[in-house]
Amino acid sequence: MTTLQSGLRRSVATLGKPRKATYWVLAIFVLGSLFPFYWSFLVASRDNGMLTERIPPFVPGGNFFANASRVFDTVPFWKALANSVIVSGTVTLTTVLFSSLAGFAFAKLRFKGRNGLFVFIVITLAVPTQLGIIPLFIAMSKLGWAGGLQSVIVPNLVTAFGVFWMRQYTVDALPYELIEAARVDGCSMFRIFWNVCLPAVRPAAAILAMFTFMTSWNDFLWPLVVLDAGNPTVQVALEKLQSGYYVDYSLVLAGTTLATIPILIVFLLLGRQIVAGIMQGAVKG
Repeated sequence: MTTLQSGLRRSVATLGKPRKATYWVLAIFVLGSLFPFYWSFLVASRDNGMLTERIPPFVPGGNFFANASRVFDTVPFWKALANSVIVSGTVTLTTVLFSSLAGFAFAKLRFKGRNGLFVFIVITLAVPTQLGIIPLFIAMSKLGWAGGLQSVIVPNLVTAFGVFWMRQYTVDALPYELIEAARVDGCSMFRIFWNVCLPAVRPAAAILAMFTFMTSWNDFLWPLVVLDAGNPTVQVALEKLQSGYYVDYSLVLAGTTLATIPILIVFLLLGRQIVAGIMQGAVKG
């Protein structure tokens, strides 16, 4: 029996141990994912002449800071960065908060019309965003918000996808027993949400925050339509860098590299929670 048990343990250990081929495949995928960012930095650190070379260099040059300085001189990039931080940060916080509230209500509370309302929210995911631009712009103009950041923030305070995502996660992550125990202890419904629900759905909230920040940061069409020319977001400012007859790609990619840094910072801050959410889902599966 001891020999059989040791043999089974060795078999399980062998099956659970990744092979070298797995690491090679993962390394290739990581390098492929990082190469576009490295190529952007490579072009941003040189001039347009490298794009005409038959064999382009793969070592960064020494012009990155000079090109970055030209970015700030060409467009109001500092203001664009500040606007994007304000818009993306506000939209991310409100989306996570309101989506978590709605997800908790749809998953654990009983009220009339719950299923029908949730189906209606899911159906709105099939409606293209472009269809609402004209009526939304008219509404922003009537309110006197056109040209200001509130016209970009308010329509995105909560998303249908966020509600759907948090509802689906809350169904399994929050047992009814915890809610009943909190009620017995005299907790109000909002306190149950804040002290019981939010800690349970924190990994899903971190993933939603990451995707929401990235989507809001990269949004181009609606800010281009509704914001004034002197009050751009990052993506609109980047478009202005290449709006001339002659496109300086070293200048454009220097701005692109600078615009990518905040997303990397947010990913590093939320990375632990994102990994925890993925691992928790894998264990449940």
